Amino acid sequence: MIDFFIKVKQHKAQNLPFVLYRKPNNINLAGYFQNNDHLYFAENFEETGFVFAPFEGSQMILIPRNQSVKWQTLITSVKENEESDVLNLEDFQAKEHFVRLVEKGIDAIAKGTLKKVVLSRKEIVDLPNFDLVSVFEKLIQSYPTAFCYCWFHPKIGLWMGATPEQLLKSNNNTFYTMALAGTQKLQGITEVAWEQKEIEEQQFVTDFILNNLKDVTTEVAVSSPYTMQAGTLAHIKTDVEGVIKDNATLKQVVSVLHPTPAVCGLAKEAAKDFILHNEGYEREYYTGFLGELNKVGFNKEELKSDLYVNLRCMQIKDASNHELTKAHLYMGCGITKDSIPENEWKESVNKSATMKRVL
Repeated sequence: MIDFFIKVKQHKAQNLPFVLYRKPNNINLAGYFQNNDHLYFAENFEETGFVFAPFEGSQMILIPRNQSVKWQTLITSVKENEESDVLNLEDFQAKEHFVRLVEKGIDAIAKGTLKKVVLSRKEIVDLPNFDLVSVFEKLIQSYPTAFCYCWFHPKIGLWMGATPEQLLKSNNNTFYTMALAGTQKLQGITEVAWEQKEIEEQQFVTDFILNNLKDVTTEVAVSSPYTMQAGTLAHIKTDVEGVIKDNATLKQVVSVLHPTPAVCGLAKEAAKDFILHNEGYEREYYTGFLGELNKVGFNKEELKSDLYVNLRCMQIKDASNHELTKAHLYMGCGITKDSIPENEWKESVNKSATMKRVL
């Protein structure tokens, strides 16, 4: 692992693109190290490499397999970090802005414009002693069940995250995805109880996925909803798997799913329009997606893609004067007709704490 992180530091010092990632419940750490600083794009999803896509827009950046060195190592020193309490000083101005935004979303739902909308905010934290390797190591130690990554391109920036949500896993024409929604903070070993608002919110996501995959799939199987843990938070999850039609493409399936109601809302286009006109900041790659694209399997005829929604993430604004380095944290909440603005604010605070713990 030491050699691996030396390679990371050398590549960063040369200002060359790279990505490090660890899949959920896995002891393998992988990395793509691009050999130039060119911006490549995934245009038809027939490319091979690691894709990094924004919430809005078609410019999906690719670290191509054929322009990169791939490294892999075993994680040898993972130990669970003790959960530390994070001091959250109440930012009354940020709270007031977010509560007003949620109220506006609830009003739009009451008028019938939307069924659900996912509203988010950004929080900026000072990082005067930021060290990429130590923060990433803490990330993979703290969130063993999440997809953890660190992605860098000199023309875009540095992003890190530990996301609990898979967008799509495919092996040739078979696929797996999930419907994930509802959030609450875990309270010790207490069994999780869900309110009707959260159950309904999660069902919206499941129904959207099933209805919209009809045209590109031949068969679909769905699990019952269940509770999953992601760090100190719990969510409701439903597994969805099936077969992609012979005349459908991977790009079509991804475009059906992204952005999901778990990060955007319903109806999809109306919710996206509401977000773009009301949030008041650019999400960029937050609530986009990322992961392996068309990786060749052990059987050379297998092409596997493994894509995740970019949640629980942060953008690191690395300054030449390290005292000025900052982390931009992103948090979102699913708003329905039953949402209580004060509770949505608290949920966003809980989500910001999950990232602050690794900083």
